Amino acid sequence: MPELPEVETTKNGLLPLINNQRVTRAIRHRANLRWEIPKALKTILAGQVVNGIDRRGKYLLIRFDVGTLIIHLGMSGSIKVVNSSEVLRKHDHFELIFDNNKSMRLNDPRRFGAVLFSKDGSHPLLNSLGVEPLEEEFDETYLYNKSRNKVQNIKTFIMNSKVVVGVGNIYACESLFASGIDPARQAGSVSKKRYALLTQHIKNILKKAIKAGGTTLQDFSQVDGTPGYFTQTLSVYGREGKNCSTCGGKISRLIQNQRSTFYCKQCQT
Repeated sequence: MPELPEVETTKNGLLPLINNQRVTRAIRHRANLRWEIPKALKTILAGQVVNGIDRRGKYLLIRFDVGTLIIHLGMSGSIKVVNSSEVLRKHDHFELIFDNNKSMRLNDPRRFGAVLFSKDGSHPLLNSLGVEPLEEEFDETYLYNKSRNKVQNIKTFIMNSKVVVGVGNIYACESLFASGIDPARQAGSVSKKRYALLTQHIKNILKKAIKAGGTTLQDFSQVDGTPGYFTQTLSVYGREGKNCSTCGGKISRLIQNQRSTFYCKQCQT
């Protein structure tokens, strides 16, 4: 699933290509993804100019004078900008065609993504989100206070988008390993000192992933079609049975909330 670094990478790739460009057509090649793509986008966005692109959590926000196009990449989505004459690929479900003959296309094989619209830029899906992990507000005090009396495991806790956004499965595993914290430990039992270490590692790992263009495991690719290269630096994720780079022991896997968690039993306590 594309996580914060992949969405940030997509945003950064789109900015020089579609910002300040005028939409000539908005086309939904498939009516429904996770929710129905608004049919009115064809009328709403025709003739509108992109005047900014932001990210909130895992949501991509494309700004227009008339409102904000909200895109979520779901589990398998990616966005590319190509010549508008290029033949559609399978699973290209939504596109914006611009007056420079370029086309922005959302490709989503599993169709868990979303294309929504808000006139004022707000949306219930955005309003419930927690802090951004790369902002100053996200520190050990914030995370420690949020975790008090929490009996859920620490990995589930830091993946809760109402607490902090964008720390998905890959980066949660990697951050907990770097911090030496057992992913099964109760969030409320983690000390403030260890939260200081964890918040710093979350920030550092997310920044490194963004710099590397995100992580490509199966479907994700950057706007220009190239893969994300952070996969090459993963310490535990997807490495079950392989040697730990720190202690030489074997990387283990367990299931938490229907997600695979990769960790080192010796290094993480």
